Amino acid sequence: MDIFSVLTMIGGLALFLYGMDVLGDGLKKASGGKLEIILEKLTANKLMAILLGAGVTAIIQSSSATTVMVVGFVNSGIMKLGQAVGVILGANVGTTVTAWLLSLTGVEGSSLFFQLLKPSSFSPILAIAGVIMMSMCKREKHKVAATIMIGFAVLMFGMDTMSNTVKPLAENPDFIDILLMFSNPVLGMLIGLVLTAIIQSSSASVGILQALCVSGAVSYSTAIPIIMGQNVGDCVAAMISSASAGKQAKRAAFIGLYYKVIKVVAFMVNFYTLNAVFHFQFLDKTASAIGVAVIHTTFNIVAVVAMYPFTWVLEKLAYLTIPESDEEIRPVTPAKMEIQILDARFLNTPRVALEQCKNAAIDMANYAKDGLFLAMELFNKFDQKGADKVIELENLVDHYEDELSTYLVKISSKHLTEKDSQELTILLHCIGDFERISDHAVNIMESAKEMYEKDLTFSKKAVEELRVFSEAVRDIINTSIQVFREEDLQLANIVEPMEELIDYLNSEIKKRHVKRLRKGKCTIEMGFILSDISTNYERVSDHCSNIALCLLQLNEENFGTHEFQEHLTNKNNAVFLAEVKRLQEQYKLP
Repeated sequence: MDIFSVLTMIGGLALFLYGMDVLGDGLKKASGGKLEIILEKLTANKLMAILLGAGVTAIIQSSSATTVMVVGFVNSGIMKLGQAVGVILGANVGTTVTAWLLSLTGVEGSSLFFQLLKPSSFSPILAIAGVIMMSMCKREKHKVAATIMIGFAVLMFGMDTMSNTVKPLAENPDFIDILLMFSNPVLGMLIGLVLTAIIQSSSASVGILQALCVSGAVSYSTAIPIIMGQNVGDCVAAMISSASAGKQAKRAAFIGLYYKVIKVVAFMVNFYTLNAVFHFQFLDKTASAIGVAVIHTTFNIVAVVAMYPFTWVLEKLAYLTIPESDEEIRPVTPAKMEIQILDARFLNTPRVALEQCKNAAIDMANYAKDGLFLAMELFNKFDQKGADKVIELENLVDHYEDELSTYLVKISSKHLTEKDSQELTILLHCIGDFERISDHAVNIMESAKEMYEKDLTFSKKAVEELRVFSEAVRDIINTSIQVFREEDLQLANIVEPMEELIDYLNSEIKKRHVKRLRKGKCTIEMGFILSDISTNYERVSDHCSNIALCLLQLNEENFGTHEFQEHLTNKNNAVFLAEVKRLQEQYKLP
């Protein structure tokens, strides 16, 4: 084997690894993060968790990625450790699908059907079609499909190149001697483990083994220990990922490690004990790419079936390795738990990261709403604990804004689909509005506090007017948060007429106060307080309008934000005017 053959093999390996990376990225984008989100929500049943783990891994072509995702879910408190066990077991089965795809390089036969199954026959067609789609198509989903086709073609071309390069090595005595060394179970496992740990993909390392099998120089006595080592080496990515995570995430990573070590050790001890007695003849036979896929799949399926009744043992081992501390036993405050869901591990899957941001932003919105409603109640009966709670909620909302803004900036640096970019834009706009609403809650609380400390009260008429005004503000807040949570565009159209109503109420209440002032029924000092309250109410409604307009405007390409607002509030817009009139009747001042 000369230097050029070595370079060709290295080039084939590089293309193989690059193709696998491109294919995996394309499949992740095609799934749109939906699979990972389903994984998060439907893992309460252990069997379902195993099936989902297998399904997700089979589609995204990476058990390491699935396990790292699970570590992130556990670290965030989204998934319990018991649920993670099933997903990790299933991921080990799902990863075997790649080996079956790669085994197509070993298909032999002269018939048209067998010729079409060979990657050398259909990969060039996929590559050409993918390049044409990438160049000609504008839609995101077509580009993603093109990425998958190109990635698969490059993967198969690299696999084919490696296979063709190593074929002559079957005649090389030195190469055969090296392979015979790896027929030693310990050495074979070690090389499989190290190779997988370096490239951090058992699918890729199994593919390299399958390429070597095409040379005809690899026997099953060599392939089996290497496959076992590859199974253990696959957990390195999860162990590295958990290094900076919490204790629960570390336990999830250890569950993966213990499961792989237990199944491999159990297999090796039993298999080679039986071999010493019965001398399995097939070990001396030449291994094929399909044979490697069969062993890899059978081993993992049998291991899952055998371990299924004893998953509690893995969980117990994880807790023995990392004992539960007193701090963990104490209940975690909701705020701390909700911020934990912004885990850095999700950044590699932007759709999942955005989903966690949306969940955190909904909680942020509810905290802002709670603070505002509590501040409004203080006019009826002021107490210092309630005032302190308003400030506490405002500080919490500020913390959410800081955390979410930083996390969203990190997501924005990733390659996002058009839909993901739209989601990110909505989140960035809306969290600023939620933070400003909580600021206005503090302003309203301070007005209530001033009235309490100075022993001031509104006139009976002003109290009735403020009650109607407060009810309208409560309704617009509830509606806008529902719009944000559900992305309900029809409901969003109602928010702008409500904002127009609140502008009207603000103006009308101020006019009525001036009339009472002239009649001596109210004081200038109370007028200032009433003006502060009504102004804060009106500003809150503006932020509610911003939230609804953001969702509506991003679904209308022909309008800018201000143009879109003018379009909605156009005096000739009969639907808008009719809705405003209806609301004025509903919230009629006494």
